[in-house]
Amino acid sequence: MYTSLFLLLTMDLFNQNNIQNILPYEGITNYHGKVLSEKQSKFFYERLLHTIDWKNDEAIIFGKLIKTKRKVAWYGNLTFSYTYSNTTKHALPWTKELLELKEIVEKESNTTYNSCLLNLYHSGDEGMAWHSDGEKMLKKNGEIASLTLGAERKFSFKHKTTKQKVDIVLERGSLLVMKDTTQTNWLHRLPPTKKVKTPRINLTFRTIII
Repeated sequence: MYTSLFLLLTMDLFNQNNIQNILPYEGITNYHGKVLSEKQSKFFYERLLHTIDWKNDEAIIFGKLIKTKRKVAWYGNLTFSYTYSNTTKHALPWTKELLELKEIVEKESNTTYNSCLLNLYHSGDEGMAWHSDGEKMLKKNGEIASLTLGAERKFSFKHKTTKQKVDIVLERGSLLVMKDTTQTNWLHRLPPTKKVKTPRINLTFRTIII
């Protein structure tokens, strides 16, 4: 039986000069800690909460259309089509705030991205089940940069074969970058919790292959 390795990461441990891989093997996921100040985090959270074209997420499961409480939005350089859970979304043009955040994330991760999938979780009751981001339109073993605004939440990884788990608390204004063979060998999820009563906005910057 594999026990959960619970990581409470801080800026003192993980900073720009000491970015570490939180996965023990067969994947690289770097936690950069807080890349936004408290003032920046509050500003972008409020702007995105009220200006993004949020829609309830949809999935087709066993032939039935399911709508989630969680809301999503999809933005990019072009009107990319992105298909997951048997539904297709089309990217909207970047907003001013998204381009500013994209620039910050690209500088921090030393990678460029051409799209962003946003998730709005209204409270800890809403989460995401175990999955990996392995859609064919995504760059193979490419970086997925996850930026957290609003409520801090636990984020979990589980190895597909050994079932070993790694949990991390994603701080407000923090950046997590999944890359290399992470999506091939590990699942991840945002577990529900009754302890969180406020919304969280998650931005996942990605590269779509044209």
